[in-house]
Amino acid sequence: MTQVSYSDIADYFIALSNTTENLITNLKLQKLVYYTQAWHLAMHDKPVFPEYFEAWVHGPVLLPLYNQYRGLKWHPLERDDLTEGSITKLRDRFGPELCSLIDQVVDHYFGMTAYQMELQVHSEEPWRRARLGLNADEPSHNIIQNEWMRDYYRRFLIDEPEED
Repeated sequence: MTQVSYSDIADYFIALSNTTENLITNLKLQKLVYYTQAWHLAMHDKPVFPEYFEAWVHGPVLLPLYNQYRGLKWHPLERDDLTEGSITKLRDRFGPELCSLIDQVVDHYFGMTAYQMELQVHSEEPWRRARLGLNADEPSHNIIQNEWMRDYYRRFLIDEPEED
């Protein structure tokens, strides 16, 4: 597998949003990319990309990704350059292991609203741990550690039965 960036993952979700007309905002995109990283850490003990998420008021934020779309505020992310063809090209780049994981993220999270995802992540240990001691509306650049994500989400993995 070639090196995959957070931008590649984000572009995939935006392309999927464009082709399914299930529009996403920067807020929702952040959580989709977060869950991709979190579950990859849990399943493979390594990150997809090297950047870290910060524990912001509304959930995990990857600062460079946030800055890329911050001007849109709460408006849907739509990019004419990300089409169905982009999905195919990105899936080829990702390889089967990452594609399988992203498909699971899509199945579980893509249909949720940004607010539903925010509530969910607020109930989960990695974000809560990074915000320990902060008021609910207090800004923060505290890092959500990869090992916290890995250890937390790993608890929810179902072991495959061993073959005889």
